[in-house]
Amino acid sequence: MTKRKRGVVLEMRILERKNMEMHEVIVGQANFTIKTIDDLYDAVYSAVPDVKFGAAMNEAKPRLTRAVGTDENLKQEASKLCNEIAAGHVFVVYLKGAFPIHVMNAVKSLPTVCTVFLATSNPFQIIVGETGLGTAVLGAVDGSKATSIETDGQKSERRALKKQFGYVPE
Repeated sequence: MTKRKRGVVLEMRILERKNMEMHEVIVGQANFTIKTIDDLYDAVYSAVPDVKFGAAMNEAKPRLTRAVGTDENLKQEASKLCNEIAAGHVFVVYLKGAFPIHVMNAVKSLPTVCTVFLATSNPFQIIVGETGLGTAVLGAVDGSKATSIETDGQKSERRALKKQFGYVPE
């Protein structure tokens, strides 16, 4: 889709991921890539020692994707998605053996992190806009739309699952 306003053209595209391997994914935006990519490594690894993960971040200058992590396949997956998004200062973290809830506070507390667009294991879409200057993440679609209201039985199932994951129910 193309939108024109006062001579500026905005091209929009959607990157879709089915997330078939059920990795947990975090997509966000930060600045100062040469520092932040290593800070992401430290934040994730410090929050969950021995976690398997790959993190990648796009550098606006010199226009490349940097990657760190403890698992080569996850580093490649994160790098591939980050490079496809193509927006400067966007980062992607793929986790295996941990949930985003385990690392989110550490990631969000980094002084260079501006925002987190999604943290999920669901199928997702990244909505990307491109102008003559560059590319930006406009938003994210995380999973399918809700179609009903939780019943008492579903609430009990949710709380049992929460307990199974080690979180005490309300």
